[in-house]
Amino acid sequence: MAETETAPELQIFYGISSPWAYFGAERAVAIARRNGAAVRLRPIRIIEANGGIPLRTRPDARQLYHEIELRRWREFLGMALNLKPKFYPCRTIEPAAQAVIALQAAGLDALSFSFAVQRALWAEDRDIADLDTLRAIAMSTVGADAAALVVEHQPPAIVAEWQGNLAEAERRGIFGTPTYVVGDELFWGQDRLDFVDRALNARNATLARKDAI
Repeated sequence: MAETETAPELQIFYGISSPWAYFGAERAVAIARRNGAAVRLRPIRIIEANGGIPLRTRPDARQLYHEIELRRWREFLGMALNLKPKFYPCRTIEPAAQAVIALQAAGLDALSFSFAVQRALWAEDRDIADLDTLRAIAMSTVGADAAALVVEHQPPAIVAEWQGNLAEAERRGIFGTPTYVVGDELFWGQDRLDFVDRALNARNATLARKDAI
């Protein structure tokens, strides 16, 4: 989906099991809507090619500080979050991530589904690697059409998009999630959302000047 001259786009490259993506999910969408921007969700796995390191393989000091930061942001944002969720690290994120892609491709409410999956993991101690759990989330947030798209093996086009998201993230130099993309600008981390807001606002201003010429 290319950005047009009249509608900027916010691309969100994220791991669906990332607590930082969970913290930023609803705020990013609100910022995009305030600026009249479309949102394209681009779920990915860890970007090892660019230096991504799974949390549980990082040194103890980094893991401990990770928990401190989670606590700080949980309190600052007033969002529910279990510091040690029952089903994290996830056994797999592919069914959940690919379901987001499938819903988005079908024109269904992938944004609400994605956030509900994140909330299920981080605030509700639910197993987002379980297909029945994902179907229940899809049914309650979007409806039966969405639940039908939660399958163990997605069609080749959905798998290709899932793989393509990672390839595009690697190409752009993305190394961590969430990373928000406005045009060719990268903004790593939900704590950069104020800068995302500014970038979208500036892009709108540029488009307005072009329209005025």
